[in-house]
Amino acid sequence: MVKVKWISEDIPDQIGKIAIVTGANSGLGFEVTKVLTRKGAHVIMGCRNLVKAEEARSQIISEEGNISLEIIQLDLSDLTSVKEFAKRFSEKHQRLDILCNNAGIMMTPYGKTVDGFELQLGTNHFGHFALTGLLIEKLINTENSRIVTMSSFGHKRGEMDFDDLNWEKSYKRVGAYGRSKLANLLFAYELQRRLEVKGSKTISLASHPGWTRTNLQKNVAIFRALNNVFSQKPEMGALPMLYAATALEAKGGDYYGPDGRLGWKGYPKKVESNEDSHNIEDAKKLWEISEKLTGVVFNI
Repeated sequence: MVKVKWISEDIPDQIGKIAIVTGANSGLGFEVTKVLTRKGAHVIMGCRNLVKAEEARSQIISEEGNISLEIIQLDLSDLTSVKEFAKRFSEKHQRLDILCNNAGIMMTPYGKTVDGFELQLGTNHFGHFALTGLLIEKLINTENSRIVTMSSFGHKRGEMDFDDLNWEKSYKRVGAYGRSKLANLLFAYELQRRLEVKGSKTISLASHPGWTRTNLQKNVAIFRALNNVFSQKPEMGALPMLYAATALEAKGGDYYGPDGRLGWKGYPKKVESNEDSHNIEDAKKLWEISEKLTGVVFNI
C-alpha cells in the first residue's frame, strides 16, 4: 500500500547507491536526479547535449550543495552512443542500484533514428531496451537493484503492428507515441517475468507522470495551451518514478502514477495499465524483435 500523499522526503537514505537517469538535464529527469542526489545517491546523468547537462548539473549543485553527480553523454536514438555510454559506465563503476529509463520524445514529425528506427519507438523503446541489456549484468550483480521504465497514459492510444513497426506505410504521430509507450510497458513487464524466472532480486517496474509540464509537449500545440489548467509541476510528476525507484514497498511488475482524477495529477499510487500492455505474446515478440534489431541480447 502506497502511503497517502507520499513525497520526496519519504524516500529512504540512498547513500552508497549508484543511479543512472536518462534525460537528466530537464523536466522529470532533472527532478529525479536532484532528489536522488539530495538523498545521497551518486547519479550518472545520461544526456545527449553535454552543454545543457553541465548547466543542469551546476544548477543542482547550487541548489543542493555537496552532492555527487557525473555526466556521461547518451543519445538514445543512436545505438553506437548507447553502447559507448554503457562501456564508459562499466569501466568506472562496479555496481548499479537504480536505472531510471526516463528520457523520451513525444509526438514528433516523422523521422528515423541513426539506426533506421521510427524516431519515437527508436528513442523511447529501442534505445532503453539496448541500454538496459548492456547494463543488466551490473544490475543483477547489485543486490536489490531496480529498473524503472517511464511510460504514459498515452500507451492506451498505442497498438503493436509488428508488420510495420517503423510506420513506413502511414505515419500518425499520436499513434506512434502511443506505440512507443505501450512498448515501454510490454518491456518492463516482460523483463520482470524473466528476472523472476532467473531468481534474481533485481526488479523491473514502470511509472507514468500524469500530465506534467515539461519540454516534452513542445510538438503539441493543444498541450501547451492547456498546460496551465490541467498540468502539474515536474516536482510532482517525478514522484511516481521516484517511488518506484526507492520505496521499500514497491514491487517488481508494479506500475505507478498520480492518484488524482484521470491520473493527470496527484501523489503516487499503484495504477493499472490497459489489457494490451499485459499481452504476453506481444511482449515476447517485441523482446525477440528488439534483440534482433538492436543486436543486444540480455544475459538472463
